Amino acid sequence: MKVFREIRELKEYLKIERIKAAKDRKFPKTGLVPTMGFLHEGHASLLQRARQDNEIVVLSIFVNPIQFGPNEDFDRYPRDEDKDLALAEREGVDAVFLPSVEEMYPHPTATKIKVEGLTERLCGASRPGHFDGVTTVVGKLLHIVQPTNAYFGQKDAQQAAVIAQMVQDLNFDVEIIPCPIIRESDGVALSSRNVYLSAEQREAAKVLSRSLQKLQSGVEAGESITAGEALKALTEAIQAEPQAVIDYVEIVHYPRLNPVEESTILKDAEEPVLVALAVKFGTTRLIDNVILMKKGEALHV
Repeated sequence: MKVFREIRELKEYLKIERIKAAKDRKFPKTGLVPTMGFLHEGHASLLQRARQDNEIVVLSIFVNPIQFGPNEDFDRYPRDEDKDLALAEREGVDAVFLPSVEEMYPHPTATKIKVEGLTERLCGASRPGHFDGVTTVVGKLLHIVQPTNAYFGQKDAQQAAVIAQMVQDLNFDVEIIPCPIIRESDGVALSSRNVYLSAEQREAAKVLSRSLQKLQSGVEAGESITAGEALKALTEAIQAEPQAVIDYVEIVHYPRLNPVEESTILKDAEEPVLVALAVKFGTTRLIDNVILMKKGEALHV
């Protein structure tokens, strides 16, 4: 496994690897897993999928300052480079890209990528400018690595939809592959921010997955639950937990992210439905979701 901190070095490595493969009459696929580090088994699942699909696997670790708002947690976002590199080595990563902020943004960023229409709801409503930072850094990473495939976790379902729209609109030659949420044994979605939670808050956080999974089980069992009824039940269940403060509870079509009519019976929806939550426990904001689909339907973004 090689570690690169400069864009020039990573691009040169990838160029050489592709030339070597071309001499053997091979056309190697490259998989990119973009992360902000403090890796966990959710990230490991993305790396495993990338390793399965591609001859070259690139992991990027970069805490991107331009996707954080002025009162958010950029400075205290958890970081552990040694642990991250050990996990990458374990998962058979070929190249780790670990740039500094100065390497990625040597000058104030005059150019940003903005995806309209998908970024005003859900997380975008309470984090203005967040997705402009996400699309800009992912656009840079796609340009630098030029991957065949790029892998994103379903926990950030809105992010995956936004990036897929950017890729389509700007004709990036890459496939965006969404991967399932990985959860703890008690159902809590793995997140680097879980480390912020006190023991009491961590226990309270189980209300998110518990509420979502109850709804999903009901819909899959054929219950005629409307979107309005689901919103009411989810909101009441979360509000019953004293530690929880709701940012949003929304039900939208996926990946278009437009609202589902409250009268819609969820089991009869003609396209996938995203049920998404953002809830604060103390100062820690957690997101979670389920995507409701017809049996046998594949998820696309």
